[in-house]
Amino acid sequence: MRTVTTRTTQRFFDARPESVGQARSFTSEALADWGLPDRAEDVRLCVSELATNALVHGTAPGHGFLVRLDADEEVVRLEVHDSRRRHPEARQAAGTDTSGRGLFLVNALADSWGVEYRTPFGKIVRSCFKATGDTTA
Repeated sequence: MRTVTTRTTQRFFDARPESVGQARSFTSEALADWGLPDRAEDVRLCVSELATNALVHGTAPGHGFLVRLDADEEVVRLEVHDSRRRHPEARQAAGTDTSGRGLFLVNALADSWGVEYRTPFGKIVRSCFKATGDTTA
């Protein structure tokens, strides 16, 4: 029987623009501490996009967002929790738009992603990354 070790960490961030960079640093440090460099840049870019979405669209006044990371030998799971139930939607950004591509990037980089609603309010936007770096499945 194989034993799977799961590592978990999470951190709450205030609804401030500098929190996005702090979320990236938090994610990079956790993955480095866990010895999981294979997909670190993909996870880091996705946390940046999802934290930005939470900041701009998902946090009610007075609320911030939470970043949670779970990892084992096979997968890294990234979750961004926020306080609104508004479902994120990928939109087609024009070539001159300076925003609007975040979920397309998440879709391209993550092996899977989705949204779950929280009780009593809010949502979790999650994305999963195969720890081996193999995205062919």
